[in-house]
Amino acid sequence: MRSDYALYTVAIIFFILTAVSAFAVQVESERNLWVITTTVLGLLFIGLGYSQKPKIAGIERLRTPAPTTPVTITEEAETAMDAAPTVTPLTEVKGVGEKRAEQLKGLGIKSIEDLAKASAKDLAGKSKISPKITARWIENAKKLAEKS
Repeated sequence: MRSDYALYTVAIIFFILTAVSAFAVQVESERNLWVITTTVLGLLFIGLGYSQKPKIAGIERLRTPAPTTPVTITEEAETAMDAAPTVTPLTEVKGVGEKRAEQLKGLGIKSIEDLAKASAKDLAGKSKISPKITARWIENAKKLAEKS
């Protein structure tokens, strides 16, 4: 039996206890305590059950092999790839991760050179980040641009 089903079952039992205690307990203060306690415990077990629910979409993706198609590269494409300049990803800049790199690309900054030419104040305003942080990114981008 999956653990999430067991936790859902315990939650249902607590909700049944809530209903029983709402009608069976005679003293008002005890009834309120029972109702609140069993309701909170029921919600807690629902949350625990949900957290233990298996992620089926990820499992199916792992089980299904990706379609394989042979790729052929022509000589023209090989020479074009050799001649194309290598672009250093924005994630090479200290302090810029994958999410920030995507955000910067959305703002039109596609390379380290673009970031090195940007204004810290404008970038901070557009991305809603501190100007100190954007200034650090720009300085790091300038250093990386000089190296390459």
